[in-house]
Amino acid sequence: MIPTNGLIDFHCHLDLYPDHAAAVREADAAGVFTLAVTTTPKAWARNLELTRATRHVRAALGLHPQLVSSRADEIALWETLLPQARYVGEVGLDAGPRFYKSLDLQKDVFTRVLRGCAKAGGKIITVHSVRATKAVLDHIEEHLTQRTNRVVLHWFTGSKSEAARALDMGCYFSINGTMLNNEKAALLVRTLPINRMLTETDGPFTEVEGRPSKPTDVANTLTSLAGLLGLPAADLAKTMKDNLRQLLEQTDVLGPCD
Repeated sequence: MIPTNGLIDFHCHLDLYPDHAAAVREADAAGVFTLAVTTTPKAWARNLELTRATRHVRAALGLHPQLVSSRADEIALWETLLPQARYVGEVGLDAGPRFYKSLDLQKDVFTRVLRGCAKAGGKIITVHSVRATKAVLDHIEEHLTQRTNRVVLHWFTGSKSEAARALDMGCYFSINGTMLNNEKAALLVRTLPINRMLTETDGPFTEVEGRPSKPTDVANTLTSLAGLLGLPAADLAKTMKDNLRQLLEQTDVLGPCD
């Protein structure tokens, strides 16, 4: 197993673990740069409080598309909090059977998210796109100024042509171990440029050895991804760090910032 220090978990729901504070402390102590995404803006204050003093954990301001049917009115709170956030997520669209009825409302919320980010600038946005890749990309293209904003497509399930379109738009892709266990997804991942990849766990919604994944398990993802790409894991770990540094530089509107 490769050392966890310096690895990247760019999409993890730390506030959904039984002990939120302990999950933050563990990720920070392990040296895993962890993006703690939120599903509702009401969770922002606690996430920010727990991550503010850490070296490796950052909070993202989200409004999950799967919750929009009951929480769409929280977009106003999300907009109020946006100036505090460098990272945004989890946001996006979900056209799966359980959430299709709210798709129009999701689109309204996602439009406001993207317009808010476009106006503010300097945002890194982790985006959900289940069964809605084209619609997500259409929205990004229409509503998000890419000059100082970047999108990271989380757990991408779109087609090869949609991936190519996303790359042309400047998007990155965060990849987890469950994706790599799927033959179709793994084949798509192999077509992506290495300099547009980041690793993630999406814990606790993925599992390792029968338990919910946690940020340190991103070491398994990195090892699997390195095997898929035919690269030494240590080299790929360095590339992931370089990619994150590049992402931060591309969205830096205020000078050096972590």
